[in-house]
Amino acid sequence: MPTHSNNRHSRRTKVVREDIKGNPWVDYKDVDDLRRVLTPNGKIYSRKRLGTSAVEQRRVSQAIKRARFLGLLPYTSGTL
Repeated sequence: MPTHSNNRHSRRTKVVREDIKGNPWVDYKDVDDLRRVLTPNGKIYSRKRLGTSAVEQRRVSQAIKRARFLGLLPYTSGTL
């Protein structure tokens, strides 16, 4: 029988970090981490896939929007 590796529960790097007081924040300048939460077409992955709460997902989307506005991330998949 072939054994399949179950990558579903593998350890993922967290994009959402917490400051000293415990508030969630996302660094919009950390482009490598933000690219991990984008599909190949440039869409943001869902909360279920990322494992984030509603507040954390809003912070992720706000950081991606800031990075796109500043030109750090593309809006479309043409340059991903």
